Amino acid sequence: MQISDNWPGYSLDLFTYPQHYYGDLEYVLIPHGIIVDRTERLAKDIVQDIGDNDIVVLCVLKGGYKFCADLVEHIKNLSRNSERFISMKVEFVRLKSYHNDQSMQDMQIMGGDDLSKLTGKDIVGTGRTMKVLLNNIEKYKPKMIKVASLLVKRTSRPDGYRPDYYGFEIPDLFVVGYALDYNEHFRDLNHICVINDHGKAKYRV
Repeated sequence: MQISDNWPGYSLDLFTYPQHYYGDLEYVLIPHGIIVDRTERLAKDIVQDIGDNDIVVLCVLKGGYKFCADLVEHIKNLSRNSERFISMKVEFVRLKSYHNDQSMQDMQIMGGDDLSKLTGKDIVGTGRTMKVLLNNIEKYKPKMIKVASLLVKRTSRPDGYRPDYYGFEIPDLFVVGYALDYNEHFRDLNHICVINDHGKAKYRV
């Protein structure tokens, strides 16, 4: 699903959201209900592609946890309601890539117990930042790697990564909500919204 550069978004007055963020947001880019429906469709596509293979879901914390949880739940529901049972395990890793609203050159990988357990497995990764993590995963020679991301930012940079599955292609905006944060704030916002300059200044570290 592609959101155009001139899309004005939805007025905040049309939705409920935490009162402590009043004055910190420009507009709602993607409402929560649309996120849920699109995630369900991604789950269906993944199930069709994976077939009868067991999978390990590698969730990138913290920004990916809501998307990962919803995606896994949809896959479980599809498995329960079909003749094919898909065995799933979920592992977690954390990548730190932002300082305030600026992407850092050096990626930090934190957590993740032992990636060697991924050897020979089918991997579905969920999260925003993947290149460094994929390089580390590939050392263990998994059977298959597929990446699912809720968002892909449209960018002119030639090195922009494109996941195998994504929910929305969006303009190159700094967005928050649905577990995506700005210095650990806005994770409790259900909708994906564009933060304004006041919000950035308020929560800057």
